[in-house]
Amino acid sequence: MTPPVKKVLVVDDDESIARIVRDYLHEKGYDVTVADDGGKGIKAAEEVQPDIVILDVEMPDMTGFDVCKKIREMPSLRNTPIIMFTAHTAEDDELAGLKVGADDYLAKPFDFKELLARLRALLRRSKALRPQVIRSADVVLNTASHAVTRAGRPMSLTAKEYALLEFLMLNENRVVGREQIAQHVWDESFDAFSNVIDVYIKRLRAKLETGGGKRMIRTRRGEGYMLSADAEGADD
Repeated sequence: MTPPVKKVLVVDDDESIARIVRDYLHEKGYDVTVADDGGKGIKAAEEVQPDIVILDVEMPDMTGFDVCKKIREMPSLRNTPIIMFTAHTAEDDELAGLKVGADDYLAKPFDFKELLARLRALLRRSKALRPQVIRSADVVLNTASHAVTRAGRPMSLTAKEYALLEFLMLNENRVVGREQIAQHVWDESFDAFSNVIDVYIKRLRAKLETGGGKRMIRTRRGEGYMLSADAEGADD
């Protein structure tokens, strides 16, 4: 089976650098999204759910430190590797970046081979550090074996049902939109407004609730879906 293409988010207001980094990483087989300011970067991080983020420190609307902190507050991106760029070589900047959750640091100008080497190393490390077990109430999901149980009972899920459940569990108690689900579980070309997502949510609900299991997935009309250990009651 061909491994999925890794998603890279580049947040940099310097259009020329962002374009060069995007083109270089595209050539190396990565799927690259570019945002030209901090606010767009935070929104793109939520929507794309990247495997790694490359983030410039100095931007006009928000500093890279602020963006990094916001990304680290997203449960699904808590362990996503972040590389920070700076035009300075000051040790204080590097320490500030690491303090808010950055994993690595490169001073401009940088060597593209070094960037690629660090990116690959961080992706390998993030895979190794990924939590093997995710729990919500009596649902246990093993990210290594893709085995899922509820109250100790094995659940039989398709690949898409598993990916949908994993994404919802990583974002427990947080509403995720249809576009976020489409991009994470399917791909960028998927039509987020088709009824396929509704069908999969319905199937997943039915499997979770087999045998009298309490409801866990709630629909927030006009917003998306939320998984919670206590999602009983009518949809909003």
